Amino acid sequence: MLKFIPEAYKILLLLLSGLGLFLSAWIVIPAPTFSLLPLSVGAPEVSPWLVGLNAIAILLALTSKMIWLRRVALAFGVAGLIVSLLPVSQLPATNRQADTAMVQALGADYLTKIPQSVQAQMRPQPFVLADVFRGILTRQVRYTSGIPFAAPDGVSLTLDIYQPPQVGRYPAIVVIYGGAWQRGSPSDNAEFNRYMAARGYVVWAIAYRHAPRYRFPAQIEDVQAALAFIQQHATEYETDLERIALLGRSAGAHLAMLAAYRPDAPRIRAVVNYYGPVNLTKGYYDLPHPDPIDVRAVLKAFLGGSPDELPELYRQASPISYVSQPQPPSLLVYGGQDHIIQAKFGRTLGDRLQAVGSQVIFLEIPWAEHAFDAVFNGVSNQLALYYTERFLAWALQL
Repeated sequence: MLKFIPEAYKILLLLLSGLGLFLSAWIVIPAPTFSLLPLSVGAPEVSPWLVGLNAIAILLALTSKMIWLRRVALAFGVAGLIVSLLPVSQLPATNRQADTAMVQALGADYLTKIPQSVQAQMRPQPFVLADVFRGILTRQVRYTSGIPFAAPDGVSLTLDIYQPPQVGRYPAIVVIYGGAWQRGSPSDNAEFNRYMAARGYVVWAIAYRHAPRYRFPAQIEDVQAALAFIQQHATEYETDLERIALLGRSAGAHLAMLAAYRPDAPRIRAVVNYYGPVNLTKGYYDLPHPDPIDVRAVLKAFLGGSPDELPELYRQASPISYVSQPQPPSLLVYGGQDHIIQAKFGRTLGDRLQAVGSQVIFLEIPWAEHAFDAVFNGVSNQLALYYTERFLAWALQL
């Protein structure tokens, strides 16, 4: 049929090869600036789409009668196809490593400790290709937004609550958003919150004051205020206070770790850390290359200066400073291509937690950039979600 398509139209279609290569290249090329970061974040997550785009470009190139155009388009298409296959090709080995880490930390029989009714609702596989295209389906849940829980310095702080469809008494996940401590809201990552609520958790998505107007320790004080509010209103919102986990992303993961690891922490069953800052002093000096968000500027805005100027404040704000005794079980998820919070910092935290007798799982996703889970049905988040829900079920559903 293609031979009846005008040659000019073929040329336009062959331009797809250039687009496919351009988008696929961001799987391996780190973003040099913040404005380009969405390309590096998103390209690996939609790589199956890019595989299809590059394959179409190759097929179209093969139909062209213009030799030079066919050669160029084929070169672009093949190069794009090879790069776009990288995430999925690394998935089996990454999954095996994650499965081994879970067993080593939680025991070979950890899944048997999760009720069958809970297991039946969890994702059956670490990666489902169809979900990349159709999305991950979520069920209806009860949702209440804008609940005020504190007003420090006259700033109204609110939280959103996602509850399972049926009235009951459930374990809880306190979710803290990221955004360099400078932006974000409880409505972020709503797909994840709805997904977990539909599977039997009360999800409390909380807010905190933002830098640079409000500097540390304002943010951890706000998290503590939210936890106190949850303690006071647990019965009203069907929350079992004996089964609470903290989950955060980036800056939110940093606050989750601080809230759980510090000596004054309330009883927390588990911590899930998605690519959170661990050692702020080392993070200031050991920068990613490239550095698309200007890490030093972010830390100065958060803390008010450099480590040379404020060494004690940097120590107090670093979760790793508090890992001198056993801490709650922790799942640490980092991207191997993260150019904001490097995976090696998460690995160091995992080693420290293990050394003091904590149960810890370190999961590194080799192809993933920072904030990979912004694409909820992407390759990386499917893998992370698979192990996150098993870890939380083990920690909270007993």
